Amino acid sequence: MKRHQAGFTLIEIAIVLVIVGLLLGGVLKGQELIVQARIKNVAADFNGVASAILSYQDRYRALPGDDNKAGTRWTGAADGDFDGTLEGRFNSTTDSDESRLLWRHLRLAGFIAGDSATATQPTNAAGGIVGVQGSAGSVTSGTTTTVEQNSLVVCASRLPGKIASAIDAQFDDGLPNKGSVRGYTESGGDDPTAAASSTAYAEDGDKTFTVCKPV
Repeated sequence: MKRHQAGFTLIEIAIVLVIVGLLLGGVLKGQELIVQARIKNVAADFNGVASAILSYQDRYRALPGDDNKAGTRWTGAADGDFDGTLEGRFNSTTDSDESRLLWRHLRLAGFIAGDSATATQPTNAAGGIVGVQGSAGSVTSGTTTTVEQNSLVVCASRLPGKIASAIDAQFDDGLPNKGSVRGYTESGGDDPTAAASSTAYAEDGDKTFTVCKPV
């Protein structure tokens, strides 16, 4: 006797396709929610750090990291040179740099959370760091590259293009090489002072950016 193998009916195939579509839609929606949450967290980092720095200055009449009386307030804290500027890059790994001392001073003062015994920069939602330095880096106009000097900038590193673009648009004009917020394509040391700001944010999932915003 011949055996006949029954196949899927059109209704069964349609049901399977609907289920697959729902699953894919749920995954994509979940990914978008994660991205939006990271954007909000990074934006909160910029606002929170700026607020902490200004609060420290208001209380102690000194810039955190540059404060020359930190050692008298807190046992074991290192002093800055109190020259009104913050020496060191935002991504410095040298604890004696004022850009690192800033984090310990803020923690000791209770303006940010974290281990007050360390000067390590906090991490951001994209897996990079949040740092502070005294220069916005360099910008190229034609064939001339000049360093833009700002009193203080907060920088977030390792930001995917989509997050970097959204942060720039939220605080400024969405353009990495114009306005007060600048974006830098990361390469090597990820130091915005070492490279001109990018001409566009690439959202290809490959490039990452450091975005810097004035305090």
